[in-house]
Amino acid sequence: MSELYLYVYDLSKGMAKQFSAMFLGKHFDGVWHTGIVAYDKEWYFGNDGISCCLPKATILGEPNEMIHLGRTEINENDFLDIINQMRETTYKIGTYNLLEHNCNNFSNDLSMFLIGKPIPQHIIDLPKEVLSS
Repeated sequence: MSELYLYVYDLSKGMAKQFSAMFLGKHFDGVWHTGIVAYDKEWYFGNDGISCCLPKATILGEPNEMIHLGRTEINENDFLDIINQMRETTYKIGTYNLLEHNCNNFSNDLSMFLIGKPIPQHIIDLPKEVLSS
């Protein structure tokens, strides 16, 4: 069992909030990167596949927001099996796509699998919102 947190980072470091309306014609609060914290590690997806580190130890520094998602009843060994299965199937190295297959999709899929609850919809919808602006 483990508590689950969604760590949310603004890749634009505030620039999206400040300038998105001017450049895109629509206001965006941030350009979101997410990771799931479970079993004392932060799990995230990028071009190198699924990675992990100590919480808050990514190159992004301190998260803008830490959202408590709930508690999973899945034990750590089964959790690691799930991660390895995701590494070998859906979230392989080199399959990252900023608009369609990104860190937020990974965080959402992992959250759904572990607790049956999605991450906030505005984070998942950001690429579509940007493209439609």
